[in-house]
Amino acid sequence: MIGVNELANMIDHTLLKADATKVEFERLCKEADEYGFKMVAINSYPVAMCRKFLKESKVHVGAAIGFPLGQTTIKTKISEIEEAIQNGADEIDYVINIGKLKEGDIEYLREEMEAIVTLSRENDIISKVILENCYLTDEEKIAVCKIAKEVKPDFVKTSTGFGTGGATVEDIALMKKIVGDAVKVKAAGGIRDVETALQMIKAGAERLGTSSGIKIIEEYKNFKESSSDVASI
Repeated sequence: MIGVNELANMIDHTLLKADATKVEFERLCKEADEYGFKMVAINSYPVAMCRKFLKESKVHVGAAIGFPLGQTTIKTKISEIEEAIQNGADEIDYVINIGKLKEGDIEYLREEMEAIVTLSRENDIISKVILENCYLTDEEKIAVCKIAKEVKPDFVKTSTGFGTGGATVEDIALMKKIVGDAVKVKAAGGIRDVETALQMIKAGAERLGTSSGIKIIEEYKNFKESSSDVASI
């Protein structure tokens, strides 16, 4: 049976909206520390700020790269990651160039992933590859996951939360089937309650990106007592 603390440590506590302010970032960091979330998921600008807020905490600071469209060059993404690392990022979540995938340019996606994963390893930070599955066919999802199985980022991730759809159980299962134990899977987008969170975990997700982490944990404290479904996780 998964514990409350274990579930909390699978959650990336998220604040990615355009009008987020310093007060909101400080609150996000305090909440993440209080609940024991794994990471605060933010854009690259507030990384230095959140690192200061979390300087005494085990909570990681994550930077969203090429977010949310992925339509920046490899060089630009690398530069953004380098600055995020300098500012204190422990993890990065980058959006692939979706257009290149649609064009069938698999080699470009491989070059992009290799460059970013290599930089991440050199700096001992966690790397996550965002597919944005709502725009992709199953064949395209499989193609990216096959590259990831070879290149070995730490995670493949379903969504930014800014597309036309978020994580689905079917996508998590498909991605996990392809990457196996070589790469972990992160579910993000539309995870707003404990039932959905647990479904994603059952399907193979080992990290959850959500702005509803507190709600999920508070629900789980009650759910854990009353639901026999938890025992199967």
